[in-house]
Amino acid sequence: MNKTMMKKYAELIVKVGANVRPGQEVWISYGLEQLDFLTTLVKECYKAKARRVEVIYSNSDVAKLNNKYMKVNDLGTFLPHELSKLQYSVDVLPVRIHILSEDPDALKGIDQAKVAKARMMKFPISKPYRDKLDNRQQWTIAAVPSAKWAKKVYPHLTKKEAVEALWQAILRMSHASLNPIEEWKKHNAYLKEKMDKMNALDIDYLEYHSSNGTDFKVWLTPKSKWIAGGETNIANGVYYNPNIPTEECFTSPWAGKAEGVVHASKPLSYNGELIEDFSIYFKDGKVDHVEAKKNQKLLEIMISQDEGAKMLGEVALVPFESKVNQEKTIFYETLFDENACCHLALGQGFSNCYEGFENMTPEEIKAAGINDSMIHVDFMIGTRDLSIKAHLRDGSVKDIFKEGTWAI
Repeated sequence: MNKTMMKKYAELIVKVGANVRPGQEVWISYGLEQLDFLTTLVKECYKAKARRVEVIYSNSDVAKLNNKYMKVNDLGTFLPHELSKLQYSVDVLPVRIHILSEDPDALKGIDQAKVAKARMMKFPISKPYRDKLDNRQQWTIAAVPSAKWAKKVYPHLTKKEAVEALWQAILRMSHASLNPIEEWKKHNAYLKEKMDKMNALDIDYLEYHSSNGTDFKVWLTPKSKWIAGGETNIANGVYYNPNIPTEECFTSPWAGKAEGVVHASKPLSYNGELIEDFSIYFKDGKVDHVEAKKNQKLLEIMISQDEGAKMLGEVALVPFESKVNQEKTIFYETLFDENACCHLALGQGFSNCYEGFENMTPEEIKAAGINDSMIHVDFMIGTRDLSIKAHLRDGSVKDIFKEGTWAI
């Protein structure tokens, strides 16, 4: 990757993704590969006049060892300095930049039940802090290649060739090949057009059909609103883009109001392992049962985390011809694969997808029908022949998607 494009990509993440403002503190979550890009990213933060930049390193090999050797009570306990950091985050509202680069198979073979139990122990402790941060800090997720991830995506290439191929694909999918900031102005305008059209409809429920057997209905609350592209930090009014790339127009449905079956169209990478060829069956608004040809047990663990894990937190519309799907590649990373085609998410809903959320407590938002959970897991259901119809509250029906793409 040449240094000019690396700098442009880092500038995109800082100025358009996180939209770092003068005087803000920035926390960057980062792996141990591509350290040359990290230094470029940190420099761009300071050029945006960040007050302080902290890098929080992660490593899947260490995480795997911790899972193997630590007792579940230790894995599930916050140390005092971790709680202090959560409180500091609430007080300071640092901008968060998450850089993904891990091997999709990095945690294969870990005790997933142990991971789930530790997460269930920690969640009640961290949730009050997370509720206070919700919609009040800028954040963005982007990616850089690692050698193992690149070889997973392009197994026929050498390591060096695979990393370069993944770099180029990331730039294309992220609208960052030529003039990234100008490209994103146009892209956000395109997404806003779709969002405005969806918000102009008074939708009661959406009906999905495709030839793979998907036959599904999901209801929206009377105050559900659609979001696409950027969002606004309600603490300071700053507009930012949480995902680079993004192709979706999404909302949070009415928790506990969904019926039918959906068949996944792409593998799901969850907790460092792949769940493949799976289907999810809904009855009375919740997951009734699941089927998977690979890693069904992991899928069952995922939906057993808490009550909300069996209900939907997101419905997202993505045209089949999106830039991600044009790559004709599975990336084994949800950030990209979810932006290839339409998807759903089990678990936590988005409070800002409910009109008037700014003046509501988390408890009020949950009571209004936005799902509450310790997980939020996206899985892809879009196909070339997917159709989606919107049944409006006035009794009329409108085509939203035909043949896998926008019909409005």
